Amino acid sequence: KRLAHETMSKLNAEIISSAVDKIIAFAAGEEVTHDGKLKQGKKRKFVESIDLQIALKNYDPQRDKRFSGTFKLPEVPRPNMKVCVIGNAVHCEEAERIGVDKMSVDDLKKFNKNKKIIKKFAKKYDAFLSSDNLIKQIPRLLGPGLTKAGKFPTLIESGADLTEKIEGVKATIKFQMKKVMCLNVAVANVGMSKDAICTNITLSANFLASLLKKNWQNIKVLYIKSTMGPPTQIFF
Repeated sequence: KRLAHETMSKLNAEIISSAVDKIIAFAAGEEVTHDGKLKQGKKRKFVESIDLQIALKNYDPQRDKRFSGTFKLPEVPRPNMKVCVIGNAVHCEEAERIGVDKMSVDDLKKFNKNKKIIKKFAKKYDAFLSSDNLIKQIPRLLGPGLTKAGKFPTLIESGADLTEKIEGVKATIKFQMKKVMCLNVAVANVGMSKDAICTNITLSANFLASLLKKNWQNIKVLYIKSTMGPPTQIFF
């Protein structure tokens, strides 16, 4: 399988740089020009995410093979991502020590396989991690709930550093093709340095292209936008 950086990138570094400048300025409350008009930015009380928005072409979600892939970015795009550890005694203790939500097998048994409660539990967190000796029990305890939500837990090997493992999960983005031709993935945030934002955007787009059958020929347009800002096109 080809690696992301082996698929020739069709992105223009200057276009990305100028788009990121606009996003940072808008998020800082400055005025920016968007589609020929002046738009007044606004500083928010939270750190805005920067999303990569993708429209595909020459791709039939019904007939073509659906793709799915994960990629670890050099810098965490969503530091406030909510994670939960489904752990054995050791991992639960460690999670408590570092201030991360945790659930033991006994806690999961209390859900009594209730689909509504499990759905709510899956929705509450952005990602899950599970101890290696428990991961096989999860389908039995929770049914397909976490898998359906696209949040099946990441494995924590015994002896692994939990903080490092959680940082790895937070830095990992996932592209998954559903039945629609558009994708939206958080790849950075406005609190990062400009260079780090540009790097995360470029790596994410290149990785997506590497997943597609015809690489860049399957990508119609790419936009980047902050949570509250206007979208800016970076690939035409």
